[in-house]
Amino acid sequence: MTSSTPPSEPAPPLQSDRADLPRQFPDRDAMVRELAARFPQASGGASPIRGGSRPALAALEAVDPVRYAASRNHLDGAVSGLSPYIRHGVLSLAQVRDVVLQRMASGPGLVSEKLLQELAWRDYWQRLWIRLGDGIWENQEPLKTGQPEAAYAQELQDDIREGHTGLACIDAFARQLIDTGWLHNHARMWLAAYVVHWRRVRWQAGARWFLRHLLDGDAASNNLSWQWVASSFSGKPYLFNRANLERFGAGGHCPGCPAAAACPFESSYEELQARLFSTQESGRQAKGRAV
Repeated sequence: MTSSTPPSEPAPPLQSDRADLPRQFPDRDAMVRELAARFPQASGGASPIRGGSRPALAALEAVDPVRYAASRNHLDGAVSGLSPYIRHGVLSLAQVRDVVLQRMASGPGLVSEKLLQELAWRDYWQRLWIRLGDGIWENQEPLKTGQPEAAYAQELQDDIREGHTGLACIDAFARQLIDTGWLHNHARMWLAAYVVHWRRVRWQAGARWFLRHLLDGDAASNNLSWQWVASSFSGKPYLFNRANLERFGAGGHCPGCPAAAACPFESSYEELQARLFSTQESGRQAKGRAV
């Protein structure tokens, strides 16, 4: 289950006389009922992602570095699914690295280092967190949007948080975040860009929202990735358009969207820059990266 309590606030007291959670349950449904009773403030249901070493090792065994590199940006691509287990220490970065290296050395055909690069990025975020501490909640650089800090709302609007914006893609991403505690990385980027650039919400509000729900959420990867999208830790803001969404979104959102006739993403990158950022700044920015 995912909690609606921001990480900066103290957790409410347990709704039970027993101080410790029981360790044994007759079945999964009994565990879900127990947790729901103890944490009524948590939103969403029980995530379909199973914890423990057996699912973690099964996911590690299924990793295919070549297929990962070729399709990772697609919502239906061959992502590893390892991040929740790495986040909670069930798997280590070194353990995953060694398996990937072994596959690359013994497997026939193409060899790809993309998964190793992603592991390196995760290690890099952790090392920055050690250096910056709570500073990861502050802008590392000025925004490159040309908009003043005061132009961004402090809090996330309810329609975004509850998945009721009327935009099929955004609402689907929000509901998946709440219901499963996980999102494909490309969907995280799209959702973050919408929050910061289209809705003008400070990235910190979005980062807190993600950390309430993500089973793989840690402040290092989460916050610094939000800053990369917002442009306070990158050379330019990250944008996407409808063509990018349709190319990588597995065809699951645009057909039948109630806002299709007035899609806010139906523009070229140059048009989006002019609309979302100041005229002076958008003239200096290169096209937002479409991965």
